[in-house]
Amino acid sequence: MVDTASLAGALPGLPSIPDSVESPERTVGVAVTPGFRTGPSGLGTSAARVFTAAKEALAEPPSPGHDPAYIERPWGDGTASPLYCPVVERHNEPLAEEVQRRLDEWAEDCGYTGDGLEQVRRSQLGRLVTLAHSGSEDPDLLLIAAQLNAAWWAADDYYADDSSLGATPTELPPRLALAMAAMDPVAPAGEFSAPLDEALRSDPILVSFRSAMDHLLRHGTPVQAQRVCYSTFAMFVGWCAYAAWRHTGEYPEAWKYLATRQHDSFYTSMTLVDVVDGYELPAHLYYDPRVRRMMMQAGTASVMVNDLHSVAKDAADENPVCNMVLQIAADRQCSIAEATEVTVGLHNRFVRDFEAGHRELAVVPSPDLHRFLKGVRAWMGGGVEWHATNPRYQT
Repeated sequence: MVDTASLAGALPGLPSIPDSVESPERTVGVAVTPGFRTGPSGLGTSAARVFTAAKEALAEPPSPGHDPAYIERPWGDGTASPLYCPVVERHNEPLAEEVQRRLDEWAEDCGYTGDGLEQVRRSQLGRLVTLAHSGSEDPDLLLIAAQLNAAWWAADDYYADDSSLGATPTELPPRLALAMAAMDPVAPAGEFSAPLDEALRSDPILVSFRSAMDHLLRHGTPVQAQRVCYSTFAMFVGWCAYAAWRHTGEYPEAWKYLATRQHDSFYTSMTLVDVVDGYELPAHLYYDPRVRRMMMQAGTASVMVNDLHSVAKDAADENPVCNMVLQIAADRQCSIAEATEVTVGLHNRFVRDFEAGHRELAVVPSPDLHRFLKGVRAWMGGGVEWHATNPRYQT
């Protein structure tokens, strides 16, 4: 039976269920709301009673746009409009330092040396995952997210983005093909496996991908691991599109960049919300179009924050990196300041749409779903804080 007290506790700031909501369809022993199968509800339990109990348990929140879980936050030098974003739910510097210590040791074990190892140490990814995954106090679980984010960031810098670190558009696709094999091991192929295995052992970035996935599988499920793999591989397709644009010099219109960017966003990092918190959101909920749309909104909002903070760095590269602010400025022949305002407005729209979607899904009697969406919301707030305070984005 659905624990409506837990459901209410998982939904701070969300509205009560409106009287106009119809009772869900009903099957034997199962409560269903359209598109969401929530599992056995117990013999003789009416799905309508579940919804009524949930309605009574949920407190009426402030009006939309005044949810205390969200704020308007100044950023940068304060001259641009503020970002509408979730509040930061946790600061825990000792925990962040412990995660970073473990991450540094792991990176050295993976073969990072010199500037590469120093880059991991300066990354403050231990702090990012502690800010973003506020539902976990376990440094070993938080380390899963830190390791995967470190591998993603290293591949992005060294393979895709930073020419000074050896990123080359024509070499990117084959490098990413090997990264896929590191994350999701291919079937043995006799004599052809030996050179692949050697290649996967020779590059610290590939070693880190394999090691991070092994750590995930010690705590998570195969379903969660494949979820991470396939969101990563979709992200890699986006990287290849950017590489083609950089190679040809034919940069995309902002709309085309955004269509690509929505699959190359912090959505990939957010796939780890339930893994790090020690549970699994069932696939029929995770992949429901409404939930997926919300995660796409949250991930894209978070990556717009990254674009906003990265404008100067991206524009300075000898092969300029795609960036929403830069693409808008090129499309509209406007100033960076004007393009920044458009990007801030886009970010705020994504966040408000996520907030509205969260309210709409309050009718779903699944504590795990609401725990997950709260975790995604926390990731957005933590991500804004990390970008605002990380030296990587201050120069």
